[in-house]
Amino acid sequence: MTQSNTPSSSSPLNTIQSCIAADILAVNTVITHSLHSDVTLVNQVAHYIVNSGGKRLRPILVLLSGGLFGEVKPEHHQLAAVVEFIHTATLLHDDVVDESSKRRGQNTANAIFGNAASVLVGDFVYSRAFQMMVAVQNMRVMEVLSNATNIIAEGEVLQLLNIHNADVTDEAYLQVIHYKTAKLFEAATRLGAIISKASASDEEALSQYGMHIGTAFQLIDDVLDLSGNALDIGKNLGDDLSEGKPTLPLLFAMRNGTEAETETIKLAIESGGLEDLASVLNAVERTGALDHVRKVAAKESELACAAIAHFSDSPYKQAMLTLAEFAVTRNY
Repeated sequence: MTQSNTPSSSSPLNTIQSCIAADILAVNTVITHSLHSDVTLVNQVAHYIVNSGGKRLRPILVLLSGGLFGEVKPEHHQLAAVVEFIHTATLLHDDVVDESSKRRGQNTANAIFGNAASVLVGDFVYSRAFQMMVAVQNMRVMEVLSNATNIIAEGEVLQLLNIHNADVTDEAYLQVIHYKTAKLFEAATRLGAIISKASASDEEALSQYGMHIGTAFQLIDDVLDLSGNALDIGKNLGDDLSEGKPTLPLLFAMRNGTEAETETIKLAIESGGLEDLASVLNAVERTGALDHVRKVAAKESELACAAIAHFSDSPYKQAMLTLAEFAVTRNY
């Protein structure tokens, strides 16, 4: 049995997408057209990763934030594709760094095409994103996206430094989330506002929404890594632990567990092994670590909703509120 990670007709994602269905089709057209290369392998790898079943959350945020101001423009479609390309490039590189073989229930690009092809095509997707960004001819857009990609790269290096380090603080781990994951969410919502010529205060409000949503999504990913169904989440239980990543539930469990539990989790992080996965999961459950992190994620969701509370009611605003709820209640 394979996992498509495609939302059912009754899922919150389907509801969210319903008000921007035509715009999503327009973005998909931009993506397909812009991925073209005369180099066959570039086409193969790029199309494989882009069409491998992602939620397309970042493009959706560009469209929804633009819709708040009354109109989704062709520039929103272009930039929605740009942020998806930046995200795609980071996935290609991340899977090589993490030596991952599965993502979204499918083989990773590096598992199929090799590490060298994945890294080089990741570079192509990045550079194509910047070509598309320049075509919009908006210096503010270029400023936001160039700053975001730089911070994302810093986040990836910070995460690398934290691998197998069981002494990471909550603050240091949350910094990685803000840099590596939330920054592109923040950029996506900010771009929607910029193209709509929003006020500085509205632009800042939407960037805060994006940052908090991105943080909530990553925190729930951390929860699902230790509690989710492999078919739902598209990867094996404990994958982050096997890579030696000290996620927030593990940090909480170490602080609140018995001496033996703390030592078991510490050794699992430092060794990157899953030999003691059952004991780690028991400790995580017994200490209430998953509930703790869900509460942290719920607070982020509340802050995201508060950031857009002043906007007039519309299908776009309602979709953004639904997305904030989905961020913390999802199981995939």
